[in-house]
Amino acid sequence: MCRHHNPSGKPFCCDICHAVPAAYLQEWDYLKTHTQLWHAWRGDECDSKTRDSQQLSTDMPDYMCLLACLGPDHCQRDFRCMSCRQFPFFPYITADDRFIGMTYYWDFEPYCWVVSNLGTVTDRFRREFFITYDALLNEWEEEYDSYYYLSEDMRTTFAQKRRRIPILHRNGGYYLLSPKSDRLSRVEPHQFRQFGFYQVGKG
Repeated sequence: MCRHHNPSGKPFCCDICHAVPAAYLQEWDYLKTHTQLWHAWRGDECDSKTRDSQQLSTDMPDYMCLLACLGPDHCQRDFRCMSCRQFPFFPYITADDRFIGMTYYWDFEPYCWVVSNLGTVTDRFRREFFITYDALLNEWEEEYDSYYYLSEDMRTTFAQKRRRIPILHRNGGYYLLSPKSDRLSRVEPHQFRQFGFYQVGKG
């Protein structure tokens, strides 16, 4: 749905010049012994310097690493890392410490078709997302904290833009959330904003 908008001809989420996958070290230990799909990200995989390799490495927590794959034409779906499987979503955690739903990495609003079509997310994907992250965040305090602060960054960014945050709630509903109060307003999926190439009439 998006690849024809990318000069590389790849979906944006599968193009490491746009999105560099991050993996837990335990994932990488498993992947490197079961598939040749991945290698440790070097920072020189792109022809142009579209990523600040030093900054990406600095921002990475010590329990994760950056990876690069052979590209979408060689994808082995059973050996995707979690960051590929969850993209473009992450767990949204409220200011008062509640994991209420999922939202998306907002930097990808202009590029990701799914972000402009949140109503296409299946119930199965939601269910598996919440099962996975309920278990992971319960066991791993550092990871819970990282998503808490990412959610906080999103609230700050959206408050500055005077925008509400789209939430796919764990109750199955769709909401817009006030970044200053975490107040939820229920909406229909077609009421979410569309971006870039994916706005009606611009496809």
